[in-house]
Amino acid sequence: MRNEAVGPLRKIIALIMGASLAGLASGQPVERLRSLAQAEPPALLRTLAELTAIESGSRELVELDRIAGLIAAKFAALGAQIDIVAPTEADTHRMSDTPEQIGKMVRATFTGAGTKKILLLAHMDTVYPKGMVTDQPFRIDGDRAYGLGIADNRHGIAVILHTMAMLRAMNFRDYGTITVFINSDEEIGSPGSRNHHTRLGTQHDAVLSFEAGGNPTEDRVRLATSGHALAQLVVRGRASHAGAAPERGVNALDELAFQILQMRDLSDPQTGVKVNWTMARAGIVSNMIPPVAQASADVRVARVADYDGIEERLRERIKKKLLPDAHVELNFERRVPPLEAKPSSRALSAHAQAIYRELGLTLKVLDDSGGGFTDAASASLKTNAPVIEGFGLRGFGAHTVNAEYIVISSIAPRLYLAARMIMDIAAGKAPLR
Repeated sequence: MRNEAVGPLRKIIALIMGASLAGLASGQPVERLRSLAQAEPPALLRTLAELTAIESGSRELVELDRIAGLIAAKFAALGAQIDIVAPTEADTHRMSDTPEQIGKMVRATFTGAGTKKILLLAHMDTVYPKGMVTDQPFRIDGDRAYGLGIADNRHGIAVILHTMAMLRAMNFRDYGTITVFINSDEEIGSPGSRNHHTRLGTQHDAVLSFEAGGNPTEDRVRLATSGHALAQLVVRGRASHAGAAPERGVNALDELAFQILQMRDLSDPQTGVKVNWTMARAGIVSNMIPPVAQASADVRVARVADYDGIEERLRERIKKKLLPDAHVELNFERRVPPLEAKPSSRALSAHAQAIYRELGLTLKVLDDSGGGFTDAASASLKTNAPVIEGFGLRGFGAHTVNAEYIVISSIAPRLYLAARMIMDIAAGKAPLR
């Protein structure tokens, strides 16, 4: 395998020009916009090189401040009003693993001459502990650009930035407001930003979220994602000498094993509910009957209403015990809501497909929840406006040690798509109901 740094611009430009932007399947592309999209990838790659050099894990406050400052400066240079938003305790949805301090958010507001209000979402935090940038330096290899957090979600930030740069180059200001909101806590469940997402969702006519736009071979957007909950069991028994007096104890591990086995059938493929026990621990020392045992289950739902049903089933199951003297507790933590497909989102996604056909390309629309989760779900909770996920780049390898990349040839088509969506929404040409 051949590894290169960013390299001379002529190599990058040659690669971009090989991307399939020429074919016309439905309608004519906006030629000025298409030309800008073809020319923009080298600049976007330079932005990705800057962003991936900063190690902004969800708990790295200094680095989060650093990348927030960089992002804010870039949007300010495009004419946006910048607000650095610090999370407040009153607005924070605290969960079992929420850190005491949460990073700041960047809100960039572009004010135009029209009426439509459009919300663009991405996140700046990564899953990686500090120090891993040495294992994932930015590099280009063929049609792939690698880097720390590049697929989740550095590219989303870059696509929004360069979409706005293209609209600025065209002097396009027919929108009322474009709000760009980039949070710093997505990888830990967005405890400090989710309420901001929900409020912003109610204030805008359409929401476009810029997580990954498909895999290495297929362009996608998504109308639905899963909700995520954590079910935690705590079993309390009684300690005793495992050799001399085991009968005097109440074995919390035995009870925990019974509980897990009797809750193995709670997943329901028909409704999208998934319950998988993923972690467990018990005991203090090997010659003691364990007085305490714990287990956690990863729970996914396709609808907000499904949370109540699965929690009720879990609570009903724990009433049945193996050991009458054991005490079984359940904590059910609703962490991230699901994004539910709605008619307005389906209509707007069909418009996105038509735009992509102008380039001779196919855009697949996924309306099943899949299993992953997204901040777009919080933005969708209290609005009937369309909310679509997946306006970022094609890529692969998120949350991996050294295999995370985006597909370079997807940059130009995706920039064209994002900019055209904004233009058509602003002009009233895109359906919002």
